[in-house]
Amino acid sequence: MKKSVLTRYRVMAYVTAVMLLALCTAMVFKYGFDAGADTTLVISQIHGALFIIYVIFAFDLGQKARWPFGKLLWVLVSGTVPLAAFFVERRVVREVEPMIEDSPVAAAKA
Repeated sequence: MKKSVLTRYRVMAYVTAVMLLALCTAMVFKYGFDAGADTTLVISQIHGALFIIYVIFAFDLGQKARWPFGKLLWVLVSGTVPLAAFFVERRVVREVEPMIEDSPVAAAKA
């Protein structure tokens, strides 16, 4: 597997997680303080578009890493829970890094 597959996933995992936190904050302001309805709309649309890209990249990584459907679903759902994507991303990187061509871990095992 190429390193770029993991890098794309990592970038989108972080971006999606940060946007989800921003969306949650905007929703608190919108419904808790009756302010920022326009901001919430913009953030939600941006997050939705980025989440679709995250799903595509996570699915691509899962296919190349030959994950079972349950694990793939777990990684995809982690993008919908605030803060979960940060933890799942670290776990995925530890698991997938040995599969990457030209990585020091893969070279040590060969």
